[in-house]
Amino acid sequence: MANYRDRRVGQEILKEVNAILRKKVRDPRVQDVTITDVRVTGDLQQATIYYSLLSDLASDQQKAQQGLDKATGLIRRELGHALSLYKTPELVFELDESVRYGNHIDELIRKMNSQD
Repeated sequence: MANYRDRRVGQEILKEVNAILRKKVRDPRVQDVTITDVRVTGDLQQATIYYSLLSDLASDQQKAQQGLDKATGLIRRELGHALSLYKTPELVFELDESVRYGNHIDELIRKMNSQD
C-alpha cells in the first residue's frame, strides 16, 4: 500500500515541479530542464527529482544544476502550496543519466545494423 502512495505522490510532484519550472522560475539556466522521474522515500521526507537537458555540454549541465539548487526553496514552497501533504519533502535534484545511456544504446544498435 505504501508503495502505491509513494508512486502517486511522486507523480504529483513530477507534474507540479514541471509546472513550477515553466511558470514561476525565471532563471534562464533552468529553461531547458525537463523533469523525468521522482523518487520519494517511504516516509515522504525526501524526494529525489531526476531531470534531463537537451544539451550534452558539461557546462550547461553544471549551470542547470546550479540554477535548480538556487531555485529549490521556491520550488519547495510552491510545491507545499500545491500538494496536501503533512510535510513538504526535501528536494534533491539529480541529472538523469538514463536518457544518455539510452541514446548510447541506440547508437550502438545503429552501428551494428549498418555493419551488416
